[in-house]
Amino acid sequence: MALKIRLTRLGNPGKAFYRVIVADSRSPRDGKFIAVLGTYDPAGDGKTSSNLDKNATLEWLAKGATPTETTRVVLEKAGILEKKKVVKKTTKKPAPVKKPEENKKGEK
Repeated sequence: MALKIRLTRLGNPGKAFYRVIVADSRSPRDGKFIAVLGTYDPAGDGKTSSNLDKNATLEWLAKGATPTETTRVVLEKAGILEKKKVVKKTTKKPAPVKKPEENKKGEK
């Protein structure tokens, strides 16, 4: 069973807020979930817009739950995840290593 940390929508039309949950990746957005980690209000300001249990979130991450892209941003803003440095991959292949020339039969 693949576990995801993701958002489930609550609130009235036009005034949405979200719960941060742990769920099976096959369950629907507002379907069954395993645990509630906190809430996120997109209308809020920065760090105060989320109310997350840091210890529970870190435990689920250690158990192998992977956050979705949106949830990863929420966790980074809350200070739970460190921002990962993106390393750009180059398309150039490294130059081949030259082998030292072998002694020719006639040379000593």
